[in-house]
Amino acid sequence: MPDKTKPNFWLDLISQFMELFLKSSNKRKRTYHQHVVPYEDRWAVRREGNKRITSKHKLQETAIRKAKRLAKKYKADVIIHRQDGTIRDRINFD
Repeated sequence: MPDKTKPNFWLDLISQFMELFLKSSNKRKRTYHQHVVPYEDRWAVRREGNKRITSKHKLQETAIRKAKRLAKKYKADVIIHRQDGTIRDRINFD
């Protein structure tokens, strides 16, 4: 067991803590932005960075409502795409 009375003990401990903190903060943070995208002959909601679809909908408006609910929950954005895949609108829920 290290001697806690040595002055370097606390300095070393603080230094190790700071290293761990800085390493953990350098990781890329997960985003919860929701994209409303065309999917086959329907519309889908997909979280940014995911390949998997969160939900499928017949109408774009239904997909937008679902994406808004999720974005509000996670304080994220909704990115609405057109049928050709270009971005039509972005709604921020920060």
